[in-house]
Amino acid sequence: MSTNCDLPPHLRLQSLEFLIESAHELEVTPLVKYTALSLFADRFFRSFSRFVGQKNQRNLLLQSITESNLQLFALISLWISSKMHDSRPLSVKTLKILSHKTIKEQHFTTRDFLEAEVVFLQVLNYEIGAGNIVFKFLEDLLDQFREVAKVGELVKFEACMDIMDLLYEKEETSILYSSPYSLAASILVASYVITVPNRRWKFPVLAWVKFATSFKEEDIVEIVRDILKHVFEPIDKRCKVMEEKTFF
Repeated sequence: MSTNCDLPPHLRLQSLEFLIESAHELEVTPLVKYTALSLFADRFFRSFSRFVGQKNQRNLLLQSITESNLQLFALISLWISSKMHDSRPLSVKTLKILSHKTIKEQHFTTRDFLEAEVVFLQVLNYEIGAGNIVFKFLEDLLDQFREVAKVGELVKFEACMDIMDLLYEKEETSILYSSPYSLAASILVASYVITVPNRRWKFPVLAWVKFATSFKEEDIVEIVRDILKHVFEPIDKRCKVMEEKTFF
């Protein structure tokens, strides 16, 4: 599905991979990382194409889109997210050091970072709320699940985050983030399928998700199948076994 952006797919993938790698390099918290991904992938990509290449566009960062400019905006999204969530947010100095090490095509100054932040906020229309992100919904759901079922301890949150990264990186699945709460519920079920041993598949996870979220089971099943199709390419035997289980 289209993300309503004229950005070439390879540039989109490269910039998202750069954001994820930068988040790991900077050792930011998962909340900072996924808020940045939400700002950058869900909103920036869907809005900035209308600014690019305009004849009256004075900002060099938006006159044309290059890989290095997108990498700069990826760092800006991490910077804004860090300022939202951290008591000691990332500094421009830290971001500059990382950019000098990882962005080979262009050398960005402190002024470039400050200017890019203004541009980023302009593209987002200065709306940077972060309450409606998949990570927070998923974290809450998993906590609830672990309170009601011992098997919830077997669901690896690392697997949940790997799935979130993969769905962001694939343009055709990034559209799923437009419904963050249902996607969070579906990622929980998919992670249950992937990380919990088959012999422990006894808890009625779909029925619980329906109870906890009020979503229809068939809607969750459809999203979970889509997730597993992309996690396992080609689909392996575990997906086929999963479909035979009564909870599905």
